[in-house]
Amino acid sequence: MEAAGAARFKSTWAAWGSRLVFADESGQNLKPPQGRTWARKGRTPVLPVAHRSRGRVSIAALICVKPGRRTRLIYRTRTYHHRKNEPKGFTVADFQALLQAAHTQLGGPISLVRDDLPEHAGAQMRAWIAARQDWLPVYRLPAYAPEPNPAEGVWSNPRTKLFNFTVGSIDDLTGLIKNRLKPLQYRPDPLDGSIAETGLMISDPA
Repeated sequence: MEAAGAARFKSTWAAWGSRLVFADESGQNLKPPQGRTWARKGRTPVLPVAHRSRGRVSIAALICVKPGRRTRLIYRTRTYHHRKNEPKGFTVADFQALLQAAHTQLGGPISLVRDDLPEHAGAQMRAWIAARQDWLPVYRLPAYAPEPNPAEGVWSNPRTKLFNFTVGSIDDLTGLIKNRLKPLQYRPDPLDGSIAETGLMISDPA
């Protein structure tokens, strides 16, 4: 987080008692990441995959943190079927809807920590955020620095479980990703581990 905003960040968080919300986006197509497995010598296992399809599943995730409260994961997926006029990934409206849902589910103000993706930093998004400053202050991560963002760690968990998957369609892949992410919503330990890996020390500033 930029040093210039550190004091304002701490005072705002203390005054509002808001949750820190770290945002990140990722995606997966039908070509699975390769993993390793056991097999008889000379008999390499082969799994058929439908990776020639040009579809893609985009995922946006929020890790929501507050000392003394359970760390929360809120996420949304968007499936791209390569149809005419279909968005290829998350739109500004999609990200706005995700933040609004987080505000509602968490029941209070949120302090968003974001990167510089166009969907996060464009004029339309800035205007939308400016109209919601009563519950949505925003702090920007340094450019090209994913390491301080614990939301990056969300992707490592499902990816290890997506090794060598076999699905028949992009919609099947969407269902598989949701199936892998859903348990994280009820298990804060992996989320807390993602925070620990960044080296961030998150404590009550009050």
